[in-house]
Amino acid sequence: VNNEELKKRIAEELALERARRDSEAQKRRLKQEQMFVRDEFGKLLERERISSNEHLTRAILRERAATEEERQKAQRFARQLEEKDRELKKHDAYYKEQLARLEERSAQFYKVTTEQYQKAADEVSARFKRYESHPVCADLQDKILQCYRQHARETLSCSALANQYLRCVNHAKQ
Repeated sequence: VNNEELKKRIAEELALERARRDSEAQKRRLKQEQMFVRDEFGKLLERERISSNEHLTRAILRERAATEEERQKAQRFARQLEEKDRELKKHDAYYKEQLARLEERSAQFYKVTTEQYQKAADEVSARFKRYESHPVCADLQDKILQCYRQHARETLSCSALANQYLRCVNHAKQ
């Protein structure tokens, strides 16, 4: 019985020893697998981090390029605007100068024309004697008009004045 018990005990101990070794081996394999998985996850995370950094870097570079392009475009538009402004100022100065010239010519033309008119008027006055006319028989004319107003319905009562007026006019004609 001792031998058998001993063999049983040895077999049990051997089985326990094997189970313990298997358990330790399994623990080691599990630890190795865990280490492998951690390493793989670490590598995967590192690749993802590098990839996202590359995407971020590319996006930042694209954004910087777009910003630089917009800045250059704004500068180009500012230069064009300044050029147009200078051109408008140049045109404004040119047209003001032309207007001043035209006003000066107009003033000179007016002056010359006025002088010529005055000279021609003086020549005509010097060449032709002014004829001065005075109303003929003005006092009688006034008396006749007054008489006709006073005697609007009796015009024959003013005939004596009318005869005097006709004689005065005929006398002036002669």
